[in-house]
Amino acid sequence: MDPYLVFRVVDLVGVLGNGLLGGVLARTKNYDLIGFLFLAISSALGGGMIRDVLLQQGFPVALTDPYYLAVAVLAAVAAYIFPFRSRFAVASIAVFDVLALGCWSATGASKALFAGLNWTPAILLGVITATGGGVIRDLLARRQPLIFGGAPLYATWSIVASLLMVIMQTSGHYNLGMALAIIFSTVFGLVARRFKWILPGAVTLGLRSVRFRSLLFRRRPTRVHRDAQAAPDAPVAPPTSPAKEN
Repeated sequence: MDPYLVFRVVDLVGVLGNGLLGGVLARTKNYDLIGFLFLAISSALGGGMIRDVLLQQGFPVALTDPYYLAVAVLAAVAAYIFPFRSRFAVASIAVFDVLALGCWSATGASKALFAGLNWTPAILLGVITATGGGVIRDLLARRQPLIFGGAPLYATWSIVASLLMVIMQTSGHYNLGMALAIIFSTVFGLVARRFKWILPGAVTLGLRSVRFRSLLFRRRPTRVHRDAQAAPDAPVAPPTSPAKEN
């Protein structure tokens, strides 16, 4: 199968998934039609445009291929019309989320390799492509981006999916790499949501040893005046009675 066609289809699936996520978030914020379009298009095209701008290989594909904008608008309109409140709809959105993550991880890493970059920047670009649109979407909606913590593993699976794509593409198995990256990200992304796998937050290390603290923070001895230390306390003379008047 033509690698260019595979890349385009996978990239458009990522556009559709992220566009739906942007539209669903716009519905929860009670945005109007313009708000739906703006948030959905930003979510759908943001990651790919960041990727293409960083690679500096001409205009971003979202501006030269009309299908990208059309798919993004379609996702926005679908989220505007349908409420996505049923259990099946909510599950479908979760699937689209992790599916788009795998698609854009694969296409970002693949395009970086085609541009002549080595493994490390290719993996980094795969993660940026997969998460960039979501970060833009969340910031526009004044919400903490999911990859910053508190949500099930997200960027972690993007790193692994990008690594799989890099390994398979450099070994000559382009189509298989696309499939493995997407399947891995989708399956483990759903498992992480099901079991609420999250990364730990910041850890505070304290000095628990009392002995160690006493060595660090010794009290300085109180200085006593030399004369006061040598001489004992002098007895206090009793008060004298006042002289009687003659």
